[in-house]
Parts: sequence; structure tokens; C-alpha cells
Amino acid sequence: MSDIKENLNKVRATLPAGVTLLAVSKFHPADMIREAYDAGQRLFGENRPQELKEKYAMLPKDIEWHMIGHLQTNKVKYIAPFVAMIESLDSERLAAAIDKEAAKCGRVIECLLEIHVAREQTKSGWDFVQLEEFVRGGGFKAYPHIRIRGVMGMATFTDDESVIRGDFTRLADCRNRLAPYFGEEFDTISMGMSEDYPIAVECGATEVRIGSTVFGPRVY
Repeated sequence: MSDIKENLNKVRATLPAGVTLLAVSKFHPADMIREAYDAGQRLFGENRPQELKEKYAMLPKDIEWHMIGHLQTNKVKYIAPFVAMIESLDSERLAAAIDKEAAKCGRVIECLLEIHVAREQTKSGWDFVQLEEFVRGGGFKAYPHIRIRGVMGMATFTDDESVIRGDFTRLADCRNRLAPYFGEEFDTISMGMSEDYPIAVECGATEVRIGSTVFGPRVY
């Protein structure tokens, strides 16, 4: 048994029913992704559109690719034909770009609203007050080629579990406050990474994004 298969099995054993594992494969080569695929993993997350496009071309087509990194509007075109979900929708400008490229491909692209809940101002995401105002005003109705499925966010980078728990709790609350505007399909809370995913699960995560615990340290 390879380390990747063993690592996947260990992580899966810690996840309760209803919580999905997204294997974060950014900066890892295609052969390592293939090992995870052969171990039954089908959901993979990438940060860079060009890298994602290259890996899509090389690997099995039943993989569900999620874009989880900051996405520039002029890079949407690289992934719009095939990406299963864009988790990092963080502005109206990006929503317009995704809708435009999805329309060209004859697709509806599923997205998560990335919300800023961490203490670091450098992290991406909507300001929730502005997002709620935009949603309340029906802003996403202008983009029929986008399907909003839930929220995504990152906790503050700290060893203080109370801070991390507070961030995840706020994200779950954001999801609950937005849910009435979207309906039953608005069911995803993507939060938690290798270092903090057990706390995220306790706070209501439906998807965790695990990279180094599955693949080992990244080679940049």
C-alpha cells in the first residue's frame, strides 16, 4: 500500500457521514494524483488555472476538479469548459466573468461564495455585510450560468483553537443567514485544512480540503 492510499484511508476514517474529502493536489505531480485516484479519490482541488488545465488533460476524465485558489477574471477561460466547481467566488466582478465563460461553453458552473472570516486582511473573500446586501438585492439572478452551492472560507493561521473555532462558527453562521435566498441546493460549507479540519467538522463543515496530510509536503 502506497503512503498516499494509506493517508487517504486514515483521513477518511476520521470523517463522519456527510463530510466530503477534497484532496488538495496543488503543486503535486500528476502521478501522485493518479495514485490517489487509484485509491478511489475523485475530488481534487487546485489553486492555479494553468496547472489545473494541464492536469485535466493528463488525468482521467471522471475526476471532479475544484478551483480553490484566488481566481483572476482573465484566467476563468482556462477552466470553464471542465471545472466541476469554483470554490473561490469572491466578488461580483468574478461572478460576471464566470457567467460569461460558462455561457460560451453552454454550461452552468457550480460555485461557492468565499467569505472572509480570518483575522488576516491578506486572505481573500467577500466582506459578509456587502455580500449579504448583494444577495438580498437579487444580484446573482443576473448570472444564470452560475449555481451557488454554499460557502467557503479559511480560518486565521494560528495555534489558538478558540480563534480557529470562532472563524469556522462565523462561516457556518454566514451560510445559515444566506440559505433562505438560495434554496435546498445551498448545502455546502467548505472549511478546514490538514491542520484544523477536525475543528471544522465539529463546526459543521460538509467538505474539508486536505493536502499535505494526504500527499506530503509540497514541492514548490
